Amino acid sequence: MNNADPSAVEWDVIREDFPILRQEVRGHPLIYLDSAASSQKPRCVIEALRHYYEYDNANVHRGLHELSSRATDAYEGAREKVARYIGAASAEEIVFTRGTTESINLVANAWGGKFLKAGDVVLLTEMEHHSNIVPWQLLAERTGIKVRYLPVREEGTLELAELDKWLTPEVKIFAFTHISNSLGTINPVQELCRAARKVGAISLVDAAQSAGHLPINVQEIGCDFLAFSGHKMCAPTGIGALYGRRELLTAMPPWHGGGEMISSVTFEGATFKDAPHKFEAGTPNIAGAIGLGAAIDYIEKIGRAEIFAHDEALVAYAIKRMAELPGIRIFGPSGKRGGLVSFMMDSAHPHDVTTFADRYGLALRGGHHCNQPLMRKFRLPGTTRASFYFYNNRAEVDRMIEILKEVQRFFA
Repeated sequence: MNNADPSAVEWDVIREDFPILRQEVRGHPLIYLDSAASSQKPRCVIEALRHYYEYDNANVHRGLHELSSRATDAYEGAREKVARYIGAASAEEIVFTRGTTESINLVANAWGGKFLKAGDVVLLTEMEHHSNIVPWQLLAERTGIKVRYLPVREEGTLELAELDKWLTPEVKIFAFTHISNSLGTINPVQELCRAARKVGAISLVDAAQSAGHLPINVQEIGCDFLAFSGHKMCAPTGIGALYGRRELLTAMPPWHGGGEMISSVTFEGATFKDAPHKFEAGTPNIAGAIGLGAAIDYIEKIGRAEIFAHDEALVAYAIKRMAELPGIRIFGPSGKRGGLVSFMMDSAHPHDVTTFADRYGLALRGGHHCNQPLMRKFRLPGTTRASFYFYNNRAEVDRMIEILKEVQRFFA
């Protein structure tokens, strides 16, 4: 499927692949609109985990017996799938991590700890998730580097007209989100990476909200690092990946020490394996990596262009329906956006909205969405967020509107 035509996909049939969506919550059919926090898992991913634990459960790389060989093949096969999925030059550029947060921490500690010095600048944006703020702040406390933020405009887009003002030769790394998890803004990552290269800066893309929703090719984007989480794209929790250009990974020291990442250990010191293995100390999340590989296979069968077209159409429909409601404010850009809508209702706090919606089986998310600095900038206590994926449909949006009308009546 390469025509990016969402009508060519049998979405209702695909929905049947997700057993969890068949249940009722508090006596109502579940409407799960919280995929930006964590997506649901199709049966094939669940079965991949079950098969590993029932037939292939063993540690990887270290054993000479059959189960270890099968586990290793499946684990490294998943690495190959990730490399193809994001267009990496080789599987050696893929480091398995617990997810986006650990991936960014790895870069901050291993690359930043070696190459950044007092006075150097890390440039972020005001729309970053805490996972792309706090690691750099911790590094700043230890090293004396400076952390600066490219402003976000009121309509939810980056202040790109001022990029040259912020992206100066002092900046050694520019780290930014691909799709904002609270605004839905799709940032021009290729343009941002190109701008970073012009001043000699390294680029890091947070692809947590994009990896499962639209096509990504790291070589076309031109990024130096890219991080994403499996649990937001139909894979298990506790697994994700960091892409790094091979020469950068080679130059970086290990972050964690332990078994598996070493070539040799003596009482006096140690030598380490090449990337990516020098960054994967200890027993990895083998089942999680296998589940991630199964999720990639599943998503690729549907087509990421088709998924994005479906998301785009559904969020446009949701915004159109929400505009019918009085006393509601929608945040984020008015044009193309990722598959989520954040909003505020005059009648109720976001926590009250999400708690009330849960009475009717509607799973929304209310709060700051790990974007506290951004919420303070917009003078908000938080927002309510509805986030969509390919297993959602218009009927669920219509039901959400009915429930939001009930919220207004209840809190009037």
